[in-house]
Amino acid sequence: MALGLVACTVAASPAAAQYRLAPFKDRLFDYPGLLAGKPQDPFVIVDYDKRRDIHRRDKVLERQVHGEYVSMKPRSTQEDLTLKANGRTISYMRVGRPRGAKAIVIYVHGQGGNRFQGMNDVSFGGNFNRIKNLMVRNSGVYLTLDVKNFKDRGEADVKALMRHYTRQAPGARVYVACGSMGGALCWRLAKDSSASAMMGGILLMGSTWDEGYFSSSTFRAGRLPIYFGHGSWDKVYDWKKQAGFFERLKARNPRYPARFALFETGTHGTPIRMTDWRLILNWMFAATGR
Repeated sequence: MALGLVACTVAASPAAAQYRLAPFKDRLFDYPGLLAGKPQDPFVIVDYDKRRDIHRRDKVLERQVHGEYVSMKPRSTQEDLTLKANGRTISYMRVGRPRGAKAIVIYVHGQGGNRFQGMNDVSFGGNFNRIKNLMVRNSGVYLTLDVKNFKDRGEADVKALMRHYTRQAPGARVYVACGSMGGALCWRLAKDSSASAMMGGILLMGSTWDEGYFSSSTFRAGRLPIYFGHGSWDKVYDWKKQAGFFERLKARNPRYPARFALFETGTHGTPIRMTDWRLILNWMFAATGR
């Protein structure tokens, strides 16, 4: 599929450079190579290789990564918590110190998942351990929650967490990462003006698209960065449909802050394993003048 996209650079103010995630195991987690594009381009094709990126990376195939990929430093602040909101109890987990945090990342799992998925240090090639470390080591907070409903109830629960933590860290923006069906909540939050006002970006990993976003005030404002990560062999959500949505977004607003990483031969879970958290979040910080 040809993607005739014009690269555009979003100028960052001097303040944008004040908060960036410092390197953490970049040699192990950088994209292993690009078949098309450069790391800062809007659209890149990543050289994913199952033999290298799963078989050699994992000590126990798809269950436990080799030890050099992880650090257990975040466990000193890891807690399993509940929040009373919306007439129910929200079960969630947290790493990092909330008071005065500089950034808040929330991971929303897909169908059949739970709050433990995004806190698993050794699955998905250690990539959840990396985001935990990036947050803890850079005065951030990382949250996961149990999602029982991918419609209004789920949206309300994520918003409750956002409000709870932005009250404790008024200067922090929230970055919501959604895997698979969890993307339905990313889009609902993005279209919700009160939720998007708290947000600094959404990350969609092997996930969905939403044509309704084009009618939202958030899209018209053109300020909410969006990352799309997708495997070219994804049998759940066709990458070409997701890329088509990306093309339409850029056609409507060529300067809209959006990026697409296509993991060549990657399957449905590949973006969760291979997304470069530090690269994408630092781009989002700069794009929003964080």
